[in-house]
Amino acid sequence: MKNLSILGSTGSIGTNALEVVRRFPETFNVAALCAKTSVEALAAQIVEFEPELAAVFDADGADRLKALLPAGCATEIVCGPSGYRQTAECPAADTVVTAMVGAAGLEPTMAAIRAGKTICLANKETLVMAGEFVMALAREEGVTILPIDSEHSAIFQCLEGNRREDFDRILLTASGGPFRTRPRDAFGAITVEDALDHPNWSMGPKITIDSATLMNKGLEVIEAKHLFNVSLEQIEVVVHPQSIIHSMVAYRDGSVIAQLGVPDMKGAIAYALSYPERLALGQPLPDFAGIGRFDFEKPDLDRFPCLVLAFEAVRQGGTLPAVLNAANEAAVAAFLDKQLEFTEIPVIIEKTMQNHVAVASPGLEDIMAADRWAREAAAGLI
Repeated sequence: MKNLSILGSTGSIGTNALEVVRRFPETFNVAALCAKTSVEALAAQIVEFEPELAAVFDADGADRLKALLPAGCATEIVCGPSGYRQTAECPAADTVVTAMVGAAGLEPTMAAIRAGKTICLANKETLVMAGEFVMALAREEGVTILPIDSEHSAIFQCLEGNRREDFDRILLTASGGPFRTRPRDAFGAITVEDALDHPNWSMGPKITIDSATLMNKGLEVIEAKHLFNVSLEQIEVVVHPQSIIHSMVAYRDGSVIAQLGVPDMKGAIAYALSYPERLALGQPLPDFAGIGRFDFEKPDLDRFPCLVLAFEAVRQGGTLPAVLNAANEAAVAAFLDKQLEFTEIPVIIEKTMQNHVAVASPGLEDIMAADRWAREAAAGLI
């Protein structure tokens, strides 16, 4: 029996993780849950899974959550940064699913590592902001980090059972998003609703917009660099619109190993939760005859400059990836609030990066300071 703490339990990854738990109650127990403001959804999860501990964003949310729970509910309700740390460090949990969205996931993930928990990582921003720091801490604490992102799970699976000295490169696949074939001169008419209509995946709004700008792929490049300890030159982005090949690994003899599956996050989530076992999920196989063909193309860097900015941030390093991430979060939030045009998202990010004086070898305080600075700087530009 694995005992789970799920950080971000009401989001897309969190609800899919709980669906895996629901299907395999003899394998998993929920020890702690954590959400931001979706207290109604969290209350229903608490009633169903009966965790020892649950956390929300603030005291007002905690009061509303308590009012929704039945009399006699034994779950302890906590809130704020200290509450998030408590769920990450929960003594009853041995495995922590870090599925919070954005930079907010960094500190709870680090708390879970310091507490010696196995990490099932869906919060890519943790490694984007502080990859070297986080991976060094995991090695120091003897903690295993298992990827939940479908692409990184695929890479992890393709590396399994092969000698690392035979490795050549990662081929990181991207769907291309909803605007893969839209002409550049038509980008000015893109609405929020257009950008949220992803052709293959069902995700939360922030990640869906990142997929539309290809920033999500840029963040995944940075995550892969740290997670698999490879150089930037050993990562190649390949657009694969069918989203059946989740990523590939090439070896020095010219062999390429790919991991395939239907575009459903439960497969990657279940593999991380049950590793090294594979659960009988009952997922359908891809309909290869119906699909008929796999297409591949290079990403169009002129139409999707966010990917260029991500490569530049990781190439320069230091605090610049944290600035990239924070500026992107601010710009995407403004776009979702209809304060920015779609084409202005990369403009805000680039200007914020240009205005930043990077710290070359940052500590955690430097990284957090850069994150705060970039949010303020991007807000000023917006």
